[in-house]
Amino acid sequence: MMERPRGRGAGINTPNKFHKLQTEYTSEDWQNWDEPDTNPKTQFIEDHPKTLLSTSDSPDLRNFNSINPYRGCEHGCIYCYARNSHEYWGFSAGLDFETKIVVKKNAPELLEKLFNSRKWEPTTIMFSGNTDCYQPAEKKYKLTRRLLEICLRYQNPVSVLTKNALILRDIDVLEKMAKLNLVHGAVSITSLNEDIRSTLEPRTVTAKRRLQVVKILHEAGVPMGIMTAPIVPGLTDHEIPAIIKAASENGARWAGYTVVRLNGVIGTLFEEWVKHHFPDRADKILNQIKDSHGGKVNDSRFGLRMTGEGKYAEHIRQLHSLACRKYFKEQELPKLDTSLFLRGGQMKLF
Repeated sequence: MMERPRGRGAGINTPNKFHKLQTEYTSEDWQNWDEPDTNPKTQFIEDHPKTLLSTSDSPDLRNFNSINPYRGCEHGCIYCYARNSHEYWGFSAGLDFETKIVVKKNAPELLEKLFNSRKWEPTTIMFSGNTDCYQPAEKKYKLTRRLLEICLRYQNPVSVLTKNALILRDIDVLEKMAKLNLVHGAVSITSLNEDIRSTLEPRTVTAKRRLQVVKILHEAGVPMGIMTAPIVPGLTDHEIPAIIKAASENGARWAGYTVVRLNGVIGTLFEEWVKHHFPDRADKILNQIKDSHGGKVNDSRFGLRMTGEGKYAEHIRQLHSLACRKYFKEQELPKLDTSLFLRGGQMKLF
């Protein structure tokens, strides 16, 4: 039986659809843990892109502006929709996505150039719209911190989503932004079960630590929420009330969710993963995912792709909605202030 790479989400490197030639490894190849192809270590590939901001015109995410300092993500979450985008850079959506991290070295310079442009209209920027801005690479490169410092200096609002406690390193910047109503924070929590978390998201911090992050940032004045996303039918959906309750007790004001959808090659990766880690209920999980997406593991239709449809998707929606009403009551998230933007970045004293 083929050995799996240790500490990784994906067990395989799926073929890149843009490549005509593919490499296949035998079971003997995977036994050789000293070779980088068979026991992959993380490689950081430095890049200098021409643009930084991504803008979505999707009906599901209108006027959604995001910044991702890194392509690929070492967290290794098996369900991550961003895996497919790694193929555009010549890599696999499987192990390559977790082990070949593209670092946008000039991201801070690009953001400052954008803010100094006469065309820039201040708007909230999402950090981590695609990959986690606080993944392990951030410890070395500190791009996210530099980007936040620029947003503070120009007083442009941001919303930050992560599943890594490294965000606490930047609490000094986030606290100053919170005083000016320039920041929202959110932590993604998929499961309180450590066995599930460690296989679903192998290089992330525990759910317990994520709840501590919510509490610490809440106490620092940062309005916090959580994403119970993605919910995996048949695996994590029963945890929805417990996750929302725990988040509320630690200072979260709101919770959002998505139902997992296995778009592109993620279907292949997830099926291999679930049959390896949960062989006794793999078929049930896959069938309930299909039941939530019109009989397929993926539905790309706007308006349905994130929350799904059908009886099981409706069950998840109602369960999530009831838990939010019970534990968050009438709490509201303050609207971030775009009126403070300072062209030239000359921050006022306060």
